[in-house]
Amino acid sequence: MSSSTAASGLGPLTAAAPLSLCEREPHVPADRLVAEMVPPPRFDAVRFATYIPDPGQPSQTEAVGVLEDFAAGLGGAHAAGGAKRGLFGFGKGRSRAAKAPAGPRGVYLDGGYGVGKTHLLASLWHATPAEPALKAFGTFVELTNLVGALGFQKTVETLSGHRLLCIDEFELDDPGDTVLVSTLLGRLVDNGVALAATSNTLPGKLGEGRFAAADFLREIQGLSAHFRTLRIDGEDYRHRGLPEAPAPYSDEQVTKAAYATSDASLDDFPHLLEHLAKVHPSRYGALTDGLAAVCLTGVRPVPDQSTALRLVVLADRLYDREVPVLASGLPFDRLFSEEMLNGGYRKKYFRAISRLTALARDAKGLVESR
Repeated sequence: MSSSTAASGLGPLTAAAPLSLCEREPHVPADRLVAEMVPPPRFDAVRFATYIPDPGQPSQTEAVGVLEDFAAGLGGAHAAGGAKRGLFGFGKGRSRAAKAPAGPRGVYLDGGYGVGKTHLLASLWHATPAEPALKAFGTFVELTNLVGALGFQKTVETLSGHRLLCIDEFELDDPGDTVLVSTLLGRLVDNGVALAATSNTLPGKLGEGRFAAADFLREIQGLSAHFRTLRIDGEDYRHRGLPEAPAPYSDEQVTKAAYATSDASLDDFPHLLEHLAKVHPSRYGALTDGLAAVCLTGVRPVPDQSTALRLVVLADRLYDREVPVLASGLPFDRLFSEEMLNGGYRKKYFRAISRLTALARDAKGLVESR
């Protein structure tokens, strides 16, 4: 038993000490990044049939129908020459080697956080009639990380063999990403790859509030031209008709739960934020490997924008992997300052709050069952 544990008044703890995210510095080989470009565990079993549209939001029902047709239109797209591709400008009677047709070559799901965009994107991936090796699914961050790991040309070669590329949480945070992704997607479209993406921002508005988007208007307009936009309205399903998120627990409750839960991690929140700065965001998924729960003490507002954006990525990876988060300190809706919530990254921060709140609900049983 550590001296800190004894000083906390917890008494003897017979269970093994919990894991620590701050002690992990994972190495992720490039081939793992490619192999993991599939829907994450939370969305492994989702299908169009399991999406429950809000009756008051007809755009949700419409989106399901459009995406079902989109998936059907990809059937046989890379089969023997002459297969039909008739949706969103795919054209008809073109073989994979033929010149790419004009017009949008993908679909872009735009809407607020929590309306089921990722559910629909993963359902599209599952419904597309192709072997898993011929379709890819990843977040925007994971896609840019793949380019960093493989190099641009190798990424083009790797993904050009795919029938479909699904990009979740599409955001442009800096000019370099704008030029990189615009060029990459253009090359993939030319090679016959269909695209699907989700975001909280319309394609023509990407980058606004984060950098001088007007200076990169040509690239942004080029990105927008690849997609037909589907607007999905609605409220956050994670909070629709559900009770409020549980209030934070005490340090003692969180620590006891961490010791009592197999494969749980226990970290001081400020120390974790410092550690995230030492780990590339492409490794945040590996950082959470094998965890049954994340326990955090001393949650407090994040100190700056860079730290906040790293926390957003971690929240996304924890949510994807359905890892409950038990915390003491401030509630998650007080993580980000008013200035951050009103700035260019506000949609990312609201998504992180939404997802961490859902994971906090999932963690209630770690305390209440003791």
